[in-house]
Amino acid sequence: MNRSSRRHLLAGTLGSGLMAQMESAPQVRLPRKIRLALAGFDGHPEEILRVLPQLPDVELTAVAGEESDAEALAIGLKNRFAAKARRYETLAQLLAREQPDVVAVCNHNGLRSAAILACAARKINVIAEKPLALHRADLDAVYAAVKRSGIHLGMLLPMRFDSPYLAMRRIVESGAIGEVLAMDAQKSYQLGVRPAWQKHRATYGSTILWIGIHSIDLMLCIGGRRFTEAASLQGRVGFPEAGDMENVAAALFRLDNGGCATLHMDYLRPAAASGHGDDRLRVSGARGIVEYRETSGVTLNGKSGTEVVRELPRQESVFVDYLRSAYQGVQPGLSWPEIVRANEVTLAAHMAAEEHRFVPIQEA
Repeated sequence: MNRSSRRHLLAGTLGSGLMAQMESAPQVRLPRKIRLALAGFDGHPEEILRVLPQLPDVELTAVAGEESDAEALAIGLKNRFAAKARRYETLAQLLAREQPDVVAVCNHNGLRSAAILACAARKINVIAEKPLALHRADLDAVYAAVKRSGIHLGMLLPMRFDSPYLAMRRIVESGAIGEVLAMDAQKSYQLGVRPAWQKHRATYGSTILWIGIHSIDLMLCIGGRRFTEAASLQGRVGFPEAGDMENVAAALFRLDNGGCATLHMDYLRPAAASGHGDDRLRVSGARGIVEYRETSGVTLNGKSGTEVVRELPRQESVFVDYLRSAYQGVQPGLSWPEIVRANEVTLAAHMAAEEHRFVPIQEA
């Protein structure tokens, strides 16, 4: 599914064929009924809402606007599950009246850590938008709260569950390209009309923190290497309507085996382009290269030449993965140590851009 269609998905207005496909997905049963609350409609709440039809034991009981963008909130409340839920203006009001088992935190970046801490204080499980926090002190506070409360904290990093990246991970793990020595990733998006919270540093953070974390997680997940230090640049060139949002950014990482990884991000994709985003990933090893582009799919360049990987694993769901881990004890596809690692690497890259220096990356 093209993630640029999220607003239509929130409103439940996708084409009947795609909706039927979603409705026919295998049901996932849980040991008991789970009361779900949704705090905000910014970011990617569709990662929660789109799989509710296959989760008969999960009921969306309450939603909070939590200072969401007005358009996103209005469209989100048209979703058939959200429309039936009790409505509150803030998460604090919701928590005072409701007793959810899980809160999906999809508020703007500046409110994220406080929302997680509020849920952890009540020992309520959380799956949160990314990043978990914008600042070192807030991120450490989240870590401490998770440890103290014992809650299950998940994060919306859905790309690692997409079919092309699942295929790339399998290829790397098979040893087909040998030891990973270099990685190159791209996230290029259309700027479009942005909500107000993305135009201010206090509520947005940075482009590295907001979109870079996706590619960073993919490189960590697929490449299987530890990142040891980061150097970055970011800025806004032209486009004054973007406010504080950087429209160009790049990061360089050192790998634990002496290799390197690069990531470039921009909001320069033309409005006339075929889609909202152009995500790419190239993983180079001692014996071959595997890469993904939307235009060419997954390709493997190895000892047998170049081949297109046509049989891809079935797409999975980050929310279903979280629920199965929290309530069935299943080994997660996105574990807590991996969530910590993605946040640590991304925060180091952000700090490197802010401070114009190489920043060592803390061990997860």
